[in-house]
Amino acid sequence: MTAEKSSDAQAADDEPEFNVADLDLGFAEEVAAKPGGEYIRRCYSCGMCVAGCPVAEVEPRYSPRRLIRMILLGLRAEVLQSDFLWLCCNCYTCMERCPQAIRIPDIIRAAKNIAAAEGRLPANLKTVSASVTKIGRLYEIEEFDNKKRVKAGLPELQTKLEDVERLMRK
Repeated sequence: MTAEKSSDAQAADDEPEFNVADLDLGFAEEVAAKPGGEYIRRCYSCGMCVAGCPVAEVEPRYSPRRLIRMILLGLRAEVLQSDFLWLCCNCYTCMERCPQAIRIPDIIRAAKNIAAAEGRLPANLKTVSASVTKIGRLYEIEEFDNKKRVKAGLPELQTKLEDVERLMRK
């Protein structure tokens, strides 16, 4: 009789081994110092966060527990380069199920903020960021859009928000 491996066990088989010298032992403290990261050390890896995670249901390799464990172990480069870091949909199901009341999406957001500060954004988010920086919106407001707004009795929108670029550069 063969037992099927859990998604965590399967993913563990796929993960490379790490050299202790490559670990960033201050990474957990760096995340804990960010707003939302304060309670990362409360995690005892029970796995309740994975149960009911809508992302884990469609991508079995995704695990908030694994991301937290990687942070605690000091796998800084692996966490910040991981596509999985950006998959959290901020539904807070994991937090609601966590017996330690850890705000897991906030911890993941703290790690995302560190990655973003280092320029480690996925290509699609770089495109969004560039658009918001350039014109202040995700898409340009065109004459057609403003004509529709006027026809509906709404005020016209500015086609470019001048202050956004200055704010985004800070």
